[in-house]
Amino acid sequence: MEKKTKVLLSKLGVDVHNRGVITVANQLKDAGMEVVYIGNALPEEIIKAAIQEDADIVGVSSLGGAHLTLGGEVVEVAKREGLTERTAFFIGGVMAPKDIIELKEKGFDGVFTQGATRDEIVSGLKQGVASKKKG
Repeated sequence: MEKKTKVLLSKLGVDVHNRGVITVANQLKDAGMEVVYIGNALPEEIIKAAIQEDADIVGVSSLGGAHLTLGGEVVEVAKREGLTERTAFFIGGVMAPKDIIELKEKGFDGVFTQGATRDEIVSGLKQGVASKKKG
């Protein structure tokens, strides 16, 4: 039996708007993925949990405007821990279109904004995992 893709989801920082990330968590479970939702966390906590859970994907949700600063820090901590070679990183939420380019430059494998469909998210995550496995 093939191992389920394991996704670690978190709210970034102190952002309390969690309806979207909970909806995404349920959609990913329905798509056959294993989902661990840790709630609000700072970058170091997110990466520590990703290592402990041996996550294939780390997804962070940001609606509070910290996506460039704290989001970038998530990827920086992951790089220091050697996690970016084997784990795909995604961020979702409300952000300006110009920020998407910067988030990808910082190291996110994908960015999902409001209005992203279940199929777009599931497909994007699967592509991210596949690209890490190719290596």
